[in-house]
Parts: sequence; structure tokens; C-alpha cells
Amino acid sequence: MTPRMIVVTGGAGFIGSNIVARLTEETAYDVVVCDRLETADLGKWRNLAKHPIADFWSPEEMFDQLERHAERIEAVVHMGAISSTTEPDADLILRTNFTLSRDLWDWCAIRNVRLIYASSAATYGDGETGFNDDDDALSLTQLRPLNAYGYSKLLFDQYAVRQADRDQAPPQWAGLKFFNVYGPNEGHKGGMKSVVAQIWPKVAAGETVSLFRSHNPAYADGGQLRDFVYVDDVVDVIEFLLQSPQVSGIFNAGSGQARSFADLARATFAAAGKPEAITYIDMPEVIRDRYQYFTQARMDRIRAAGFEGQATPLEEGVRRYVQQFLSQPDPYR
Repeated sequence: MTPRMIVVTGGAGFIGSNIVARLTEETAYDVVVCDRLETADLGKWRNLAKHPIADFWSPEEMFDQLERHAERIEAVVHMGAISSTTEPDADLILRTNFTLSRDLWDWCAIRNVRLIYASSAATYGDGETGFNDDDDALSLTQLRPLNAYGYSKLLFDQYAVRQADRDQAPPQWAGLKFFNVYGPNEGHKGGMKSVVAQIWPKVAAGETVSLFRSHNPAYADGGQLRDFVYVDDVVDVIEFLLQSPQVSGIFNAGSGQARSFADLARATFAAAGKPEAITYIDMPEVIRDRYQYFTQARMDRIRAAGFEGQATPLEEGVRRYVQQFLSQPDPYR
């Protein structure tokens, strides 16, 4: 009997390739990746090289391939997106993050295929209304993203909820608001890499790393707080959803515990066995007025839905990332 199929869009990217790694550990499904590998030296292909995927589709052929294999497809895990918060082309962001997602939702609804997709904590904007993942239409209209990326993700969340309210949804649908995810296979992300990955070369060399000075008297230098979450933990949430077809909605995907950038840097030095060396530099004026000093995911809704996984403590997640990946000759999962 031919196995059922799971399609992972953006499957050569950071979170997507970690999902592929988990799904290909067992053989219940054929795992298909839809993505662009871009240039060979960027290394995205290395994110997949250790995993026996069943097929690779380009984004341009995705809908044709979906239709061709419609009877076999169990679920689409939609991680493909422009994830840069500094991308200047808002039309490109909307075409990629909203229009494509909308068309994929409609296809899954018509074909009775489950859909799990990447939303973002960027939908919360400056966080002044909190980080509660209530997914009713009214709650979503009260969010105020700070950039076009966050807006594109919010727009699709609103579309999903509206269509679900009209009974025009896939049999299962779930959007995940990822917070500050870190872990292996993010080397291709350039300036959008996690702080751990960005400071690693200097930490490894025993050099001083620079963090932003605080321009808010309520926070110490380096004391700005983020919900840092190890990538394995968000893959746990996705695996739970794939095993729980009765669960639908929009959920936070974080650790539930805010920690400081200074904590993150100290954990990186400790994992490398290097003495701590941190200095503080002024934050660029262009971002000071809209800088976010605190994020923390509320995780009760996904737990109420049955998810029992526990967040990896920051120091342990950083230790795994540094010792098992960043410090190795082959840093790819």
C-alpha cells in the first residue's frame, strides 16, 4: 500500500527542515518538501541532506503537484514565507505570505486535507495588548503589528478564522505564532539568525560580543526580555497537532518564559566553556522608538488542547545547540 503523504512548504528552511528531520525519523508517511534552495553555497540543501524525503517541488509547481497527488496527501505543513521583518517590498510580502497561503487554505478545504501553518508573534506588535493567543475575530482585530511581515501573518490569521466561522475550513487547521526560535539549520538566514548563531563566531574565538544598551529605564543593559524557544520544542507542538486531528485554532509556540539577551549570551559562553565577555552598544536610533522590550508566550490554550510537552530550559537549549551543532565541523541537523 502506498504511504500517505505530508507536504512541508519551506521545508529546506530553518523550522521547516527541523520538521522534516522529525517526520522522516519514521516511515508512516512520505515527506515531500516544497521550497527554493537558492544558491548552492548558501547551504539550504544541507538542511535536507541527511533526511530521506520522498520528493522535492518548486513553489511554481506546487498546486499542480498537490492536485496530482491529492488522494495521497494527509496534511500540508505550511512554513514557507518571507520571514524577514526588514523586507522593504510589501507587495512581495503580501503575495508570498498572504495570497499563496489563502490559495493553499482554499485547496486544503476543498480537498479535505489538514493544514498546519506558520503565523508569528510579530502579529502582537509592541505587545501592549499582551500575548494572548485568543483566536476569535474580535481579538484578532485588536492586534497592531509593527511591520508588513507581521501584518501579512495577521491578515491570514483573520482569513483563517473567518473561513472557519463559515464552515469553509480544512478538516483540521492550526496556525502557530512562533516566538524567538533558535537552533540548528538557521545558518542561511543571515541577519535574521538567532542571537546565539550571530554571536557564536566571537564566542568560539573567545572575543567580546556586543549587545544593545537599554534605552528604557525599566530595563538594564542587556536586560531586554524575549521568549526564546528551542526549535525542538516547536516541532513537538507540530507533531502533537499532526497526531491530534481534532485540534484546530491559532496557538502560541514559545517557551512561556521570558529571558534576557544577557542570559542568552551568558549561556552561549558557558556552553562553549569560555569566560563571559559582553559589552553594550547604543541601539540604532531608527529602531529605538519601536523596539520591543518584552515578549512572553501564553501557552495555556495549547496545553488545554492536550499538548503536554515541556519547554527546554534556555541554558539546556543553548548547550545542545552549541555543543551538538554550532561547534561541530558539520553543524547541520
